[in-house]
Amino acid sequence: MADGGRRRQRAFIGSFTAAGGLGVVTAAVDPVSGALTVLSAVDGVPDPSYLALSPTLETLYAVSETAEGAVAAYRVTGDKPELTGDLVPVGGSGPTHLSVFAGHVLTANYGSGSVSAIPLRADGALAGTVSSVLQHTGSGPHTPRQHGPHAHQVQPDPSGRWAVSIDLGTDSVRVCALEGGTLTVHREIALRPGSGPRHLAFHPGGEHAYVVNELAPTVTVCRWDAAEGALRPVGEIPVLTGVPDGDAYPSGIVVSPDGRFVWIATRGQDVVSVLTPDAMGEGLRLVATVACGGTWPRALALDPSGRFLYCANERSGDVTWFAVDPDTGVPRRGGSVDAPAASCVVFG
Repeated sequence: MADGGRRRQRAFIGSFTAAGGLGVVTAAVDPVSGALTVLSAVDGVPDPSYLALSPTLETLYAVSETAEGAVAAYRVTGDKPELTGDLVPVGGSGPTHLSVFAGHVLTANYGSGSVSAIPLRADGALAGTVSSVLQHTGSGPHTPRQHGPHAHQVQPDPSGRWAVSIDLGTDSVRVCALEGGTLTVHREIALRPGSGPRHLAFHPGGEHAYVVNELAPTVTVCRWDAAEGALRPVGEIPVLTGVPDGDAYPSGIVVSPDGRFVWIATRGQDVVSVLTPDAMGEGLRLVATVACGGTWPRALALDPSGRFLYCANERSGDVTWFAVDPDTGVPRRGGSVDAPAASCVVFG
C-alpha cells in the first residue's frame, strides 16, 4: 500500500502465452516518471490478451483468446492477481476484447463474429454461464480479412445506456441494448466498405466518437447521440503522412481526458500518431508521428492522470512509456519494460 493507506498505482499487462507471454503481468507505476516495474506474473489462463477492471478495481477480467474462447476473473487486492473460479466459455471463438456493462462482462469474439454477455455476481465474480450470444452477419470486400463478421471490440457508451460493438469483417458498428441478460441490436451503422473498423474511442464530451480502421489506415469521425443510440459518420482522416511503405495496420486508439488529443498506434509502421480535434470535435488534424519504441504496437493506454502514454509492443515483447507534452500532445519516450508478447495495458 502507498503512504496514507492508499492503494499504489498498478498496471496490468495482458499477453499471448502461445507466443511466449507470461500471462497477466502486474507492474508498479512510478507516479513521477510513469516508469513500470514488474511485480508478478500469473500464467493460469491461455492467451489473456485483453483485460478490464471492475468498477471497484478489485476484480480483473481477461479474455482467453483461443479457438474455444473464455473469460477469467482475478481478485487483485494485492500485487499478484488470484484466479477465482473456473474459466467461463463465451459461446464464441477468439475473443479479442471485453468490457463491463450493466452487471455483465461483454466479449467481442473475433473468430466467430459475435458478442457475448456473462452475468456478474454482486462480488464481481463471473456467474458461470453466458446469458446471451449476439451473432453478427455480413461481410466486406477485403478478402480474406472480410469473408465474414469479425467483432473486434465491444464497450459501453459514455451514458451507460448502450453497448457498442465494432466489426472489422462487416465494416460496421452495432449499437446494442442489454435487457434481462439478452443482447439485441438497436442500430447498425455502415462505414466505408473495406475500411475494416477495429476499435472505437469516445470523446469525453460524449457527443463524438472516433473509429480507427485497421485496413485503411484511417480514423472515422462520428457524431454520437446517446438519447437516440445513433452513430453518424461525418468524415475519414488518414493517420499516417503519405503512402505507407509496407504493412500499416492501425490498432489502439485513446483520447486524452480533456479531449484535446487523440493517439493511434499503427503496426508495421510501428508509430504512434498524434491528432487534434477541432473545437467542435468533428475535424481531426494529424500533427505528428513518433516511433512506438518497439515492434508491432498492439494497444495504447493512458494512465489515469493522462500524463503518460503506454504502448504494448507485441512482437518486440515490451511496454514503452511516454511523457505527454501538455501543449502539443506529442509523446516523449521515457523507457520500457520487458513484457513478452504484450497485448494490452490497463490501470487500477
